[in-house]
Amino acid sequence: MNVVLAQPTLASQIVEAIQSVVGSGPVALHEPLFAGNEWSYVKECLDTGWVSSVGKFVDRFEYDLAAFTGAKHAVAVVNGTAALHVALRLAGVQPNDEVLIPALTFVATANAVAYCSATPHFVDSEECTLGLAPQALRGYLQDITEIRNGLCVNRATGRVIRAMVSMHTFGHPVDIEGALSVARDFKLALVEDAAESLGSYYHGQHTGTFGLMGTLSFNGNKTITTGGGGAILTNDSELARHAKHLTTTAKVYHRWDFVHNEIGYNYRLPNINAALGCAQLEQLPDFLKAKREIFERYQNAFANLAQMHIVAEPEGCQSNYWLQALLLDEPVATQRDAILEATNNVGLMTRPVWTLMHRLEPYRVCPKMELPVAESLERRLINIPSSANLLYKKLACSESAK
Repeated sequence: MNVVLAQPTLASQIVEAIQSVVGSGPVALHEPLFAGNEWSYVKECLDTGWVSSVGKFVDRFEYDLAAFTGAKHAVAVVNGTAALHVALRLAGVQPNDEVLIPALTFVATANAVAYCSATPHFVDSEECTLGLAPQALRGYLQDITEIRNGLCVNRATGRVIRAMVSMHTFGHPVDIEGALSVARDFKLALVEDAAESLGSYYHGQHTGTFGLMGTLSFNGNKTITTGGGGAILTNDSELARHAKHLTTTAKVYHRWDFVHNEIGYNYRLPNINAALGCAQLEQLPDFLKAKREIFERYQNAFANLAQMHIVAEPEGCQSNYWLQALLLDEPVATQRDAILEATNNVGLMTRPVWTLMHRLEPYRVCPKMELPVAESLERRLINIPSSANLLYKKLACSESAK
């Protein structure tokens, strides 16, 4: 009697491919790695008592961030959402304005717009970058807007479209030249949401340094972490001064008096968090090497599997590969949830991409363009384990042995 062997399912093939790179579970999606001077720097804060809103590590962290990214200024804040909120305010976003943002983004991007009492206006993405689609956006704006007194006005709502936020998804640089062109032609301020892209470059220039301002995040799941933290990048000295002022409660310097000359925010990054960030920045080049090695191993592991591929950096760009992403072909998109269940059942933490912003209850009535690419990507993207520590120790040992 002939025995018919069961064919492996798509989900089981994916489990096997991931395990060939990271081993058996449990494996987190992304977790921090502390392998440098973290203990020493944090202990110095504890020993000296400088743990709160001022201290030498805050200044050093801002200086080191600016040096690494090539930005003229970096202003450290409590998290990436706070950074984006202040950047939008400094970009001139006012109550009742609209701000163009990708529908495919983390909710913080939309929330920062709402904090300004403005309205998110959702735009489509490109599959090759996972970021906003400048050419499709240009055609859309030509149809729905007009320039009045130097301002871009949405004819349907009568509101000014004041700014545009380009988000570098999973660390992959967006088509920033295209975004800058649209911003210039439609009189928009461009703010880069570079929360996920520390260590990513568009044609040799670091993300977050092209627009009026860029923002970073150092949450516990980012490439480097300060526990919770963020930063504003800019080449405009006056904007940097104002950002620092607003994020430190708008207090006018005085040795003892309390004078606050505008409504500010208590968005200061504590010194103890900045100390952690300084130690993490020292290791960032090695973290990036490990993440690129993980990408290459995943790419090899999935090379012989049909109907899917690992997302690679756009042409001419260098990604930090913050989160590795598996992109299913459309015909097998319906198997996404089965894949998520199978991987998580064996301890491999995987996640779908974020729910598109226009589907979330607070933003259902916001204006949007047609979103065919974003809606397709939402069905097909799966993030897979991406922590630098999956390979960092192995790479460090191999380097020391040379």
